[in-house]
Amino acid sequence: MKLSVKSLTIAAALFWAGTVFFVAFLNFLSPSYGKAFLDIVSSVYPGYKVVGTFGSVIVATLYALVDGAIGGLVFGWLYNCFAK
Repeated sequence: MKLSVKSLTIAAALFWAGTVFFVAFLNFLSPSYGKAFLDIVSSVYPGYKVVGTFGSVIVATLYALVDGAIGGLVFGWLYNCFAK
């Protein structure tokens, strides 16, 4: 059985962006929430800093959207290569 690479790409992008948005937004509301997680995220995404502004929430979400899409694309492609 093969996976739909397009569907997996979209699902992974939305899931990861939603996760990062949720944590970053809660950090915006309560600065101590998710700090360790966001420190890890900021070490991976260049240009993103955990500063507690709404702009930083948007930047992290956009990075996560692209990152999740690439991850889903690669995973789906690899799965289909080995599922033959």
